[in-house]
Amino acid sequence: MRILLISDTHGNQTAVLKTVEAASRIDAIIHLGDGEAEGSLLSAVVTCPVFQVAGNCDAGSKAPREMIGEWENIRLLLCHGDQYGVKAGFSRLIERGQETGVDAILYGHTHLARIEQHDGLWLINPGTMNQQAPFRSYILLELSGNAIQATIYPCPE
Repeated sequence: MRILLISDTHGNQTAVLKTVEAASRIDAIIHLGDGEAEGSLLSAVVTCPVFQVAGNCDAGSKAPREMIGEWENIRLLLCHGDQYGVKAGFSRLIERGQETGVDAILYGHTHLARIEQHDGLWLINPGTMNQQAPFRSYILLELSGNAIQATIYPCPE
């Protein structure tokens, strides 16, 4: 299963649409917050499922702040990350992942793309598509068997 992972789009609909085109064959899209309008746009224009959680800049959003889902027998925790203080460290985020029994945590908020493991738990952040960011990025997440493969890509110009 191939999932397009984005976050912190902050109104940059052009980058979102170009990224979907560049990503080509995808089975699902996950938006990790701070871009409610972009999540709604994607739901209207793509044929694959779109999953979205609300970020700290998504005032009034009806999207959940956190979601746990299972794809290809891999349990994923989706959150924006602000509620776990990810800009100051990952201890609270890791603790939440351990208590929910997930294999990976997908989060945003920091605007920094990262793929790392802590105590067997994957922490994956696709970065940002904010127009003012010096590096705009997304992740293609490939799930098969019990394997997780994540790759960071620069947003298309």
